Formats: sequence, C-alpha cells, structure tokens
Amino acid sequence: MSGLASVAGGGRPGPHALVDDVDAPELSGDDRHHLERVLRLRPGDPLTVGDGAGRWRFCRFGAAIEPDGDVVSVAAPDVEVAVGFAVLKGGRSETVVQKLTELGVDRIAPFVAERSVVRWDGDKAARQADRWRRVAREAVMQCRRAWLPQVDPLGAFGELDLAGAALAVSVGRPLAEGENFLLVGPEGGWADAELAAVEAHVGLGPHVMRAETAATAAAAILGARRSGHLPRVP
Repeated sequence: MSGLASVAGGGRPGPHALVDDVDAPELSGDDRHHLERVLRLRPGDPLTVGDGAGRWRFCRFGAAIEPDGDVVSVAAPDVEVAVGFAVLKGGRSETVVQKLTELGVDRIAPFVAERSVVRWDGDKAARQADRWRRVAREAVMQCRRAWLPQVDPLGAFGELDLAGAALAVSVGRPLAEGENFLLVGPEGGWADAELAAVEAHVGLGPHVMRAETAATAAAAILGARRSGHLPRVP
C-alpha cells in the first residue's frame, strides 16, 4: 500500500490504528485496550494512525495520542477492484472479508446465490454486514492500509449491479483488461440463470478451488495486476 505499508520496516516501527480525525487523533476504547493490553504499548511508543480515507501520520502513544509527524495523504487507486462472493457457512465469510481487505480489494460485495446454503433474514443479514465491516477495519489496521474497503449490504445475486462483472468458473477464459469486478459463487456452484446473467466467464487457475480460496485468488489476481506485480493483459 503506497505511502504507509512501506514504513512498517522503517525507522519508526509500531502498530497502526484507525481514528476519526488524524489532525486530532483519539483512540476508541477497544483500540486503546488492544494496544495497551495485547500489544503492550507504553507511553512514548511509536505508532501510526489513519482515518481509512487516505490520510495518516506518525504519532506517539500515551494518555493522549501525540502527533509526531506531518499528515500524509495517499491517493485512492486509479482503478477500483471489487470482489463479490456468495456467503459461506460458519466463520468462513469473515475470513474471506479479512483476506480481501489484506489483498487491497476496494469493494466487497457479499451476496446470497440460488444455491447458497446460508440464508438470513433482514436483521441477521444487517448484523452480519456490520460484523464484516468490523473485520475489515481490524484487517486494515493489521495490514496498514490507507483506505478502508467498502463492504456492501448483503443482498441476493439478482440485486447486484452486474455492470462490468465477470463470473469465476471452473473452466473459463483468462481475465481480460478492464475486468476488475469478479464474482465467486457458492459451494454448490452457479445456477443456470446466474451463468446466463453475466456474459464474461473467467477461470482463476487449473484446479477446482473451495469457494473461500477462489475469492482470495480473485483478489490476489486483481490486486497484483493493478499494482504491476503481474503484467497487464494487452
């Protein structure tokens, strides 16, 4: 992540925390507890704080967070990458959100597919979406991202805006230039109507992957291509 990840191994090591305002940084109670009790920070120890919207700075830990450097602004990526995934049983959806955040996905779109095993009512769906946003926030602090990803509300596959989307399938063509929104289906695979709804069908590799592995692979491919770690398709 340009402008922040590079400082992790520099001369001012320390954890990263999110705050509402980097000009007057204040930690939430939970974040302060984590820094004090889990990471064992002491007054004067270095850390960085960011607002999740591209601004961050060096600070010193204490009863009040003391700024120790100018505010740095990191521009949003020129190209947004997004991954949609069919929700999974147990805590695997949380793992997917965590890994997509670590891999730099800008928008995460959980959905319920026709063959999804997991189905929640409106209140449970809203609570899960809130939980995923907390997971993304924690992952941003762990991986030192300057920008929080957008985690969309949970909806049905038919409610997704499919403009520019491509479906990940077991046998598909390579990802093409300009395809920056990949959708990964449920454990039971895509239904015929879902396959018909999106013209672009792409493969992520030569092997059949678990749903959570496919979502992570989609994020890794999109992120590596955007960052220049993979050559772009002509």
